[in-house]
Amino acid sequence: MNKIFALLIAFFLLASAGAIALWMMGGLPWSGGKTGTSSSVVVGAPQIGGSFSLVNHKGERVTDEDFKGKLLLIFFGFTNCPDVCPTEMQTISLVMEELGKDADQVIPIFVTVDPERDDVATMAEFVAAFHPSLVGLTGSAEEIDEIKRKYRVYGEKQENGDPEYYLVNHTSFTYLMDRDGSLIKVFSYGVSPEEVAATIREQL
Repeated sequence: MNKIFALLIAFFLLASAGAIALWMMGGLPWSGGKTGTSSSVVVGAPQIGGSFSLVNHKGERVTDEDFKGKLLLIFFGFTNCPDVCPTEMQTISLVMEELGKDADQVIPIFVTVDPERDDVATMAEFVAAFHPSLVGLTGSAEEIDEIKRKYRVYGEKQENGDPEYYLVNHTSFTYLMDRDGSLIKVFSYGVSPEEVAATIREQL
């Protein structure tokens, strides 16, 4: 009996390690693929997040230091996204409304994974369609690749021979970051605004 119990424990540990490894390698839902559930994923991996230097939708160079002291809701996507990105931006907008007077302690951020098309003007037009506090971030291909690596974000252009009209497969999680830039929680695509707002209130 003890041997069987030990084998079961070993199997559970191996399965858990495999699931974590898959998550860290980017084996996650992405735009254009099957969506995830509405539940959130609790994580505590310190290697998610980090410093960055990008350009906001007003054309200003900003770094992670400019956002310290606030909770951040960060989503990676692209402005030509037909479904996942606008859906999640609407969710984040509803989260900000749900927070009411506490919304000023949170900065929602949309980071493009398509810097080739998402310039400052395009980002400004996109974020204006959602919430006034939403910040759009773009940059060079190298700068976007760097922040994608730090957040373990998958984003790959679907080549179709057309330089203007194409899709980008990408992970579709929303990251909740603490005031010091550390990761608090990752929400899967389809999570409800109420669940996100409740989690944020726990941090206030």
